[in-house]
Amino acid sequence: MQSPIYSYLKSANQVFDLEIEALQKAKKQIATTFDKAVELILSSKGKIVITGVGKSGIIAHKISATLASTGTPSVFLNASEALHGDLGMVSKGDIVIMLSKSGTTIELVKMLPTLKKVGAKTIGIFSNIETRLAQNLDLLLNATVEREACPLNLAPMSSTTVSLVIGDALAAALIEARNFKDTDFAIFHPAGQLGRNLLLTAADVMHNKENLPIVLPQNSLKEVVIVMTKYNLGAVCVCSMKENKNKLEGIITDGDVRRFLTHSDTLTAKASEIMTKKPISLNPAMRLSEALNIMENKNHQIYVAPVIDKENNCLGIVRMHDILSY
Repeated sequence: MQSPIYSYLKSANQVFDLEIEALQKAKKQIATTFDKAVELILSSKGKIVITGVGKSGIIAHKISATLASTGTPSVFLNASEALHGDLGMVSKGDIVIMLSKSGTTIELVKMLPTLKKVGAKTIGIFSNIETRLAQNLDLLLNATVEREACPLNLAPMSSTTVSLVIGDALAAALIEARNFKDTDFAIFHPAGQLGRNLLLTAADVMHNKENLPIVLPQNSLKEVVIVMTKYNLGAVCVCSMKENKNKLEGIITDGDVRRFLTHSDTLTAKASEIMTKKPISLNPAMRLSEALNIMENKNHQIYVAPVIDKENNCLGIVRMHDILSY
């Protein structure tokens, strides 16, 4: 155990410094082949198979998941299992990206003849590019590091970070090359909050029609509280009736009621005296991600917002809770 005066932060800072240095070096090392790697992937009619063992396998799995979720079909292949039948997932036209610190991983060496036979292209992300395996691949991305951030220079730290960032760089370049949009991203994440926020609109989650709390500008505060209590949405929309349309005049939240009663004890005040005029509103086609950004704006954070059309007709009301729990 270290002395009480020992700073563990010193060790942490050294890890940051070494890994940042490794990344800066890797940034220069991949300059000559990175574009070729992206072009090779774009020209492929098949999928991207990413493989490795141990720590490299874990990084390979993450890179594959990132590619698959951003428009580049990809699967992870455990290099050990590949030699016992899983190589069958590789087909002609596929690109196999191998991750290895040593560049001599025996499982990768053994699978290479089969990959060549089925007609797959190969890319290596190696920390050692002077090996026979490296020289027999179609393309190399140089992930060489001078030393690991591990105090013993044994556990893969700098090398795995460099491999991970190179994988992220490939994914980012492919996102731009394929003109992959946030709406495309949402399609691959339908069950997650992020996907829902990108796919759904304010109209999908708003309370409307018979579930929309509306009062008239001339209604009393007592009437406002009754309607607010009935619907229990934390607010009511103040609307005037014109041509059988509810024209939004303002909004009253439960916070507005509390603040008003702090300075007055009357329940006969009119809704028009209490409401917030021209409140921040949403349009029905607005995606939930955009609605959330508007409602969370640090300059005017709000919990509930009315939904209106171009003619200022009140269509519904959306709470923050509706966005986060839909």
